[in-house]
Amino acid sequence: MSNKLTQTAIDRRGFLKAAGLTGAAFALGLPASSQAIAGPVLNVSGLPESVELTPFVLIEKSGRITIMNPRPEIGQGTYQSVPALIAEELEVSLDNVVIKQTGGETRYGGLWSQAVGGSGSIRGGYTQMRKVGASARDMLITAASQRWNVPADECYAKEATIIHRPTGKKLTYGELADIAAKLDVPKDPKLKDPTDFNILGKPAPRPDTPLKVTGQAMFGIDAKAPGMVYASIERCPVFGSKLVRFDTAQTLKVNGVKQVVKVERVVGKNRYEGVAVVADTYWAALKGRKALKVQWDHQGNDSFNSAAFENRLRELAKTEGVAGHSAGDFGQAFADAPVKLDAFYETPIVSHSTMEPMNALAHYQSGDKIELWVSSQGGDLVKDEVAKVLNVPADNITVHIMFNGGGFGRRLTQDFATEAALLSKTIGKPVKVVWTREDDTTLGPFRPMTYSAMRGALSNDGQAIAFEHKVISPSIDATMSETFDRAKPDGTMLEGTNEQKYEIPNLSTRYVHADIHIPLTYWRSVTSSTLAFSHECFLDEMAHKAGKDPMDFRLAMLTKESDTKRVLTKLKELSNWDQPLPAGKGRGVAQWEFFAGLAGQVVEVSKNKNGGITVDKVYCVIDLGTVVNPDTVKAQVEGAIAMALTAATKDGITFNKGQAVQANFDRNRMLRIHEMPAVEVHILAEGGPTIKGVGEPGLPPLAPALANAIFAATGKRIRRLPVDLEKV
Repeated sequence: MSNKLTQTAIDRRGFLKAAGLTGAAFALGLPASSQAIAGPVLNVSGLPESVELTPFVLIEKSGRITIMNPRPEIGQGTYQSVPALIAEELEVSLDNVVIKQTGGETRYGGLWSQAVGGSGSIRGGYTQMRKVGASARDMLITAASQRWNVPADECYAKEATIIHRPTGKKLTYGELADIAAKLDVPKDPKLKDPTDFNILGKPAPRPDTPLKVTGQAMFGIDAKAPGMVYASIERCPVFGSKLVRFDTAQTLKVNGVKQVVKVERVVGKNRYEGVAVVADTYWAALKGRKALKVQWDHQGNDSFNSAAFENRLRELAKTEGVAGHSAGDFGQAFADAPVKLDAFYETPIVSHSTMEPMNALAHYQSGDKIELWVSSQGGDLVKDEVAKVLNVPADNITVHIMFNGGGFGRRLTQDFATEAALLSKTIGKPVKVVWTREDDTTLGPFRPMTYSAMRGALSNDGQAIAFEHKVISPSIDATMSETFDRAKPDGTMLEGTNEQKYEIPNLSTRYVHADIHIPLTYWRSVTSSTLAFSHECFLDEMAHKAGKDPMDFRLAMLTKESDTKRVLTKLKELSNWDQPLPAGKGRGVAQWEFFAGLAGQVVEVSKNKNGGITVDKVYCVIDLGTVVNPDTVKAQVEGAIAMALTAATKDGITFNKGQAVQANFDRNRMLRIHEMPAVEVHILAEGGPTIKGVGEPGLPPLAPALANAIFAATGKRIRRLPVDLEKV
């Protein structure tokens, strides 16, 4: 028997329950294995039957409409934007529908179809989700035309109603649901012209905002189930250590502590042992954990430290590495060039530091049934990983995806969910595991440190004729997978370096792999968050060497029409680039195009009276092709800038004696509200053929634009992050 939450996000939103259905319902969606339009399902009572089709739209006789949202809400706005794609074509307002989150069920698609990451929710579902709504609309129109015995082209949809144009007769969607459910699905439904949009492209309030403001929204950390216990887990801060023994004498004296057991955390190919303290309350579990005495064998990993590893990367930079992309003949062009320059850039390891620490509530039940409540970036990812780690069929796993208090890539790794599931199996009870802030900061997985060796060459008249970007870093894929191939260039670690549109005749990218035992994973904008810094800063160095304006230098290398040229041209206009700044101020520019999208930024800074730097303003132009909700886009860009500014100017994660030095926000500082600059966002969305992402592209240009602005104001080059703005 499945346990039910005492309170859930579904309850708070009045989501559909079995008892609330009123007769026949019309369900429509996409097949799990293709992008074609799926057929309807007629249901006499109860929830929609599980069939091979994916029901994203449910219309009841009562008129209630439920739209299934396959993309978890992690703060980026998918709770509004994805259902809006369906609602636009269905001709219903989001104010009048119920939005329900999917939980990785196979009928909603295969692996990664119910996950958020890579700024792919709209990019990957824009047309498909609109077709779902359009098909439902056309079927309802057909149903009305049959009922009235009139031509379908005399009918139209508006506000969940079908209207007969000549007579003005009306039927609600609820009144037509049973007829529509029996119809064939249009193979190629006609989509609305964007000029007729009522929702898409227009500012709209997010339906999750009132829930969050009033405290009604339920996050994973809020989940509860009858009979559950709490657990706090002691894990070794030195990665790769083995558990020798643990003493529970003092722990078991803590009131409320029930038992102490071993548990395992699985992060990709890595398995880490831990000791779980199980108690009636979280406070008792945490107090019991603090009383626990644990002995670890560090396996020599306690000798690892950041300073030595950084020196190792600098030595590796002298090696050739593996060739990535090339154009022309960089080696010959560089050797023959009259003007040459080189530089070395360094960026640190950073944590994700989501505001909601990792947590999961799991209940392992008889028959190898597992139920989980988690803040995760993908219900399908949870099911897949839990099935693998616990060796149970994925169909045995029920996942409830809650609101996420931030993701940033961290919640793509499901170690917190599998750990809770394994613990529940061990103790035979539903258990809620909550990580402390210190756990979250020190235990990773992290964004890797990334070093870049840059070389460039200019002609006598200051034209860029050769450019090389060599990346020296650990590999995310190597730390997570046993199948990493060292003989091939790591595309993730060279991300974006091959996608820049600058017309430089001789190009080279190379990758030098550095072994590390620290678990690494994707961070918001992945490796673009580090490589854009070195790439765009070095272009500024080349411009300075050539005696040219940095913006003009870039535009001169963009003679062909491209989205990059459009972005920089608009950015030049928006930022009033050609107008001189007062003494003591400086501005810098950077852009970055990668798999998730494209954005450019101009940062303005000023020298303050204490000798430091103040970031005054950021102008950002983001290229989207199509926009769903401009308010959400602006909020996402502002958030990306805040995160990028934090990574560029606050604390990285460093290691000493094998463990992270920074453990909480006192040493892993976040940007404070008074440090946030003014931000002006301009959206390019002229309906281009390529739809681009929002959540990540606003992050990579910030660090290089900031560093270039600091040089403009002070004459000092920034080649290592983080930079202390008070000591520039």
